[in-house]
Amino acid sequence: MTLYPRGHVLTVTANPAIDLTYAVPRLIPGASHRVSAPLQRAGGKGLNVARVVHQTGYPAVAVAPIGGTAGDEFSTELSASGVPHALAEVAAATRRSMAFVDREAGQTSIFNEAGRPLAATEWSALTLLVEEHLAGAGVLVGAGSLPEGAPADFYPALVRLAQAHGSPCIIDTSGAALLAAADAGADLLKPNHHELLEATGAATIADGAQTLLDRGAGTVVVSCAEAGMYLYRTGQPPQQGSLPRVAGNPTGAGDAAVAALAVALAAGVASAETLLRLAVAWSAAAVLMPAAGELHPSYPDLEPAVTVIQHHLSEQEPGA
Repeated sequence: MTLYPRGHVLTVTANPAIDLTYAVPRLIPGASHRVSAPLQRAGGKGLNVARVVHQTGYPAVAVAPIGGTAGDEFSTELSASGVPHALAEVAAATRRSMAFVDREAGQTSIFNEAGRPLAATEWSALTLLVEEHLAGAGVLVGAGSLPEGAPADFYPALVRLAQAHGSPCIIDTSGAALLAAADAGADLLKPNHHELLEATGAATIADGAQTLLDRGAGTVVVSCAEAGMYLYRTGQPPQQGSLPRVAGNPTGAGDAAVAALAVALAAGVASAETLLRLAVAWSAAAVLMPAAGELHPSYPDLEPAVTVIQHHLSEQEPGA
């Protein structure tokens, strides 16, 4: 499906990382493993979203804070990738994230360093950078965790900035930040089912999504691993999009789904079925690639293969 966004996809990654991906034939706990040099990329959820948008030929701009030697590596790699970006220099060193892919088991283990705190003036500089690049943006995406000491109002402030500029806003995060984004009226929230249940304390996905809608979110899209994705809107029957299981590295699947949703919202797409079809197809295409932030070239062929089912409002989807 060809989309025509009314502006670029602006992504904000407040807690970026240098992503290192190692692949081994078999991961054995407690054993030593000889590995080849890792695939190294500038990462973080918003960066992965921007990479996917850029790969598919749509305009994107990635905003993030960087610092230290790892920040220099981050900037160098991102420049080489060709993804348009704007980086805020901060004192705290950029963290690292390591993914270990077990080829035999088809599983990936991830080790994420905690993000280091930013100064109040650095948060202000990051927000100013976002404001500067909102002009001409078709959608604003805030994605990922927040570093220690982050303002509780960071994601709600992004939502308000987008609203002031007349752009939709997608937030993909977890915990209290997810609830705060709902309270601010985010146009779309995209947690996975674990994040949804943990943040809301609900027993089912349907109840958790309703909690976010009641708090002010416009649309809630929940990724549920092999069950695909569910889309919820107030007063409308929930819809489920799915494909047969795709084996590979699921690390960037959620980010690819957010990229699809962002491009669609920037193009003015409102259809729940279309949003699900794109998000599921791009997510599956990401699983087929060795690292987060890219899609397998087959992604357009996967779109028509997505099955979309409308559920009754009374139905309770699986809670895990």
